[in-house]
Amino acid sequence: MASSAAAIVFSDSPFRSSPLIHNHHVSRHAPGSVSVSAVSLSRRVSRRGLAVKSALIEPDGGKLMNLVVEESRRRVMKREAETVPIRIKLNRVDLEWVHVLSEGWASPLKGFMRQSEFLQTLHFNSIRLEDGSVVNMSVPIVLAIDDDQKFRIGDSNRVTLVDSVGNPIAILTDIEIYKHPKEERIARTWGTTARGLPYAEEAITKAGNWLIGGDLQVLEPIKYNDGLDRFRLSPSQLREEFIRRGADAVFAFQLRNPVHNGHALLMTDTRIRLLEMGYKNPVLLLNPLGGFTKADDVPLSWRMRQHEKVLEDGVLDPETTVVSIFPSPMLYAGPTEVQWHAKARINAGANFYIVGRDPAGMGHPTEKRDLYDADHGKKVLSMAPGLERLNILPFKVAAYDKTQGKMAFFDPSRSQDFLFISGTKMRGLAKKKENPPDGFMCPSGWKVLVDYYDSLSAESGNGRVSEAVASA
Repeated sequence: MASSAAAIVFSDSPFRSSPLIHNHHVSRHAPGSVSVSAVSLSRRVSRRGLAVKSALIEPDGGKLMNLVVEESRRRVMKREAETVPIRIKLNRVDLEWVHVLSEGWASPLKGFMRQSEFLQTLHFNSIRLEDGSVVNMSVPIVLAIDDDQKFRIGDSNRVTLVDSVGNPIAILTDIEIYKHPKEERIARTWGTTARGLPYAEEAITKAGNWLIGGDLQVLEPIKYNDGLDRFRLSPSQLREEFIRRGADAVFAFQLRNPVHNGHALLMTDTRIRLLEMGYKNPVLLLNPLGGFTKADDVPLSWRMRQHEKVLEDGVLDPETTVVSIFPSPMLYAGPTEVQWHAKARINAGANFYIVGRDPAGMGHPTEKRDLYDADHGKKVLSMAPGLERLNILPFKVAAYDKTQGKMAFFDPSRSQDFLFISGTKMRGLAKKKENPPDGFMCPSGWKVLVDYYDSLSAESGNGRVSEAVASA
């Protein structure tokens, strides 16, 4: 996206009411890639004999994919899209994956997976490139079609992808159609075929029996017009912002929940550790997930309001924090999905990745237990093929320390001093308008959470569908 517009930055705080266009030079590149030479820093820092290389990490495959058509060609390409006889309507999750692909989060993918890429992803959690190197890819990024659509496509080598009202979004070219092995896909991605897996129910079980892969030409940047587009910085824009801030290290934190002070502890302690390693200006990428989530998760709009309060109250430092929405859907696939979360942040410029307890996990859909072992996510990340360049920062559990009146790292030698406030308990308190212990979450951020659950009660009383359900 940086090839067609100046990077959007928020110089004082990521929560400005409108984006600022920074006047530094933004290089323009041919469609399909963004050069990484402009985003590398060359200095090295030495401290206590430890040499620290200060540079933004290269994208997977050496270049960042940019699948959005150049502005000068958009009118022609839109006319061409209208002439393609076969149209495939995208659902919400499909559109989110088009967004992910278009901006290069899944680099080096150039579109929806063909069968060879799909099978490598499903069985190896990685893709081997033409030069023999391996990049991590743990979740299939595919587009399903039904029997009728497959028949209508016939021998055509391109289709136009349209939104829910028929507006052309992209052209998929050099296409390949192959069988959609739903049971195998679900079993290998989640490790179970139990009923009730949110993403599988939403995007797989009811989907078509065929998958269509090919190269994507996205007609213009994906926008949602929901008041949050200013927070949706592409990987190229994020890299430009890290350079503008003079970052010599970028550490990413993935979340889909409101930020409590335990999360903040992980992030602030990470920066301290990086400074002790010899880095001079580590910058945090707070990158909340913005795609599909299950119905009982707090919706994106409310989470962003809560994140705003966290920065306003100084729980996180706006000068060393970049807040940007990660457009991917949420699969809740535990150790398999956490690899995707980490890999995507490499493409956004992060060379450190924070991983906590049970990343991307959830409760078992039919049994009263967690679906995944809480420690497997961080262990898998440390061994995953294609993630060797990424520094994984595992942390022990943070809990509320009653002796200090704040969130702290859990000390098993005095376990009686700690209170664990689960997500379920947190939601229960917010629904009842009860306050958590002082020091669990900043008061203004907690008020946002209380207001959200209060709004659900009001909507339920009026017979309206809540935003949480409507967005699922």
